[in-house]
This record gives sequence, structure tokens and C-alpha cells, in this order.
Amino acid sequence: MRAPSWWQSRSSLLANILRPAGLVYGAIAGSRMKRQGERADLPVICIGNFTAGGAGKTPAALALAEFLEIAGESPAFLSRGYGGSLKGPVQVRPDHKALDVGDEPLLLAAKAPTIVSADRPAGARLAHEIGATVLIMDDGLQNPSLQKDCAIAIVDGATGIGNGLPLPAGPLRAPMEAQWPAVDAVLVIGQGEPGEAVARRAAVLNKRIFKGSLVPDPKSAEKLNGQKVLAFAGIGRPEKFFDTLRACGAVVEEPRAFPDHHPYSRSDLDSLRREAEERGLMAVTTEKDFARITGLNGANAWQNLMVLPVGLQFEDEATLRNFVLRKISDRRLRRS
Repeated sequence: MRAPSWWQSRSSLLANILRPAGLVYGAIAGSRMKRQGERADLPVICIGNFTAGGAGKTPAALALAEFLEIAGESPAFLSRGYGGSLKGPVQVRPDHKALDVGDEPLLLAAKAPTIVSADRPAGARLAHEIGATVLIMDDGLQNPSLQKDCAIAIVDGATGIGNGLPLPAGPLRAPMEAQWPAVDAVLVIGQGEPGEAVARRAAVLNKRIFKGSLVPDPKSAEKLNGQKVLAFAGIGRPEKFFDTLRACGAVVEEPRAFPDHHPYSRSDLDSLRREAEERGLMAVTTEKDFARITGLNGANAWQNLMVLPVGLQFEDEATLRNFVLRKISDRRLRRS
């Protein structure tokens, strides 16, 4: 799904009509978060978010894995595998497609061993069996089945927590009063007053606050400078991708937004390619979208399709790294 614009407004008619449903959903989700989860045999670091939709969890998880590898750890990722058919627990292999395990696990598996499992504790056990020393949960902040040793909530600076209402009246996966006790820190990605408001609240609650920004791959950005493009994306906020392209100097002649995790059909791709060719535009998409496209048509199906990789750049990388490593150390000291 795509996040509706009225999720940003408490005065929206639709938000108010759906507020009773949101209260019911929020009460159930908040109560579920209080359950006691299973303790894994290795430290668990959760990278999640307060809201539905993308905020930068996958780039944050990838950056964290790099921190841990430099520190001598052997990280593994744990994902629910949204959009994939396999329930797991299963380790992502090179021959897996997005239809099997979802798009995000394919990106994660290029960095470190990745486990897909609807049953999070079972996935943690498999990660331990294959030799991982730290488990990074990509999403799962509201899932109580596995205890977290460190939980970092990713916040989109431009949207924050929207109108602050639970689904479906707003974007929250659970009421904030239920979610705040579950997090140790917030990582605000990008600029904006909504994100700053969340950071101020986090400071009042004595949560650690970190900031970062998504940065496009420099070589790819150079190729886009001055190019007229047809851009398409099926992610949480496609507009963020289009803005990134414009910041690279591209002229976005035709932006096409699809629902998050959109399963592209051959008809979708044929139509996009035909329009790009007829109008003389460079076609460009995200890494997540490309993972779904290659799963459908093969890696060489669209030779001229450009992919724009992005990475996460932190304002204070050393402090964040030390914070996470200290949480891991504290967990090990408690077990000794």
C-alpha cells in the first residue's frame, strides 16, 4: 500500500471516521507488545520503525552490519520476508527470488547471511547455528516473540509519526505510549520538523537520538546529472526517491509511484520501457524495485534500466557504533 496523504493530518475527515477502528487496533497491538518474548542465544539488535511504510530501515541495517564486521563480529540478518512465499526459517541463497523471500532480504543477503522466518525465535536459532555472533532484526519492533537487546526506531524526518494515530486512522503500528518503552534510541533520517518533533519527545524520555541522511551512490549520481528520466518506485514513499533523483541533477520528466512492495507484472514493465523509449527518457528505479524485477524477468531483461543505490550517512557515526557495541557487551556480561 501507499501511505495516504491524510495520515499526516489529525483534522482529516477520513482520519476521524477511522479513529474508532484505530483505537481498537491500537489497543490490540499495544497489548501484544507487552508479551514476554524468547531470549535468543546471541545478542539481538532490532532496526524497526513506529509507523507503516518505509523510513530507511534496510540502509540502516546494512550500515549496522558494516559497523559490527569492523568490530570483529559476524552479524546475520533476520527478516520476516514480506512479499515472499517462504515462511522459513531458511537462509537466503543466491538462487532465491523476491517471490520466494521478499525484496529486502535479497539486498541484505548481499552483505551478510540472512535468515527469513515468520517465526522470529526459530530464525534466531538458525542464525546461531550457522555461526552468527549478533542478530540484526530488519523490522519487528512491535513483534514481541523475540527479546531485543537494543532497539532502534528509524524515523523519516519529513513525515515523523504522521498524525500520531494507529492504523487505519494513521500510520502508527501501535500507540506511541506502547512503543516508547520498547526502544532504546531513535535514528532520524533526513530533514524536517516532523522528525525533529519525534527527536524532542525522545529526549524528554531519555532515549538516545541519532541522525543521518540517505546518500546516493556518487558514480550513479554523476551519470544522472542532466538526464531526463522516467523514474518509478514501489516503496513506502516514492516521492523521496524522486527528490533524490532531482538532487542528483536529473530532470524527472515522468514520475511513476507504485504501492510499497509492488509485484511488477510483465505488462507493467513493458509499458514503462515502451514509454521511456518512445520519449527518449532514461528509466531509473530503486534497488528494492530492481530485486523484484529481476525475480520476474531475469537480470538482463531490461538492459538500459538504471538502478540508483543509496547508502546511509550518519552525523555521528562513532557515537552510534559505540552505543550499539556497548549494548552487545552488556548483554554478554549479563550472561556470563
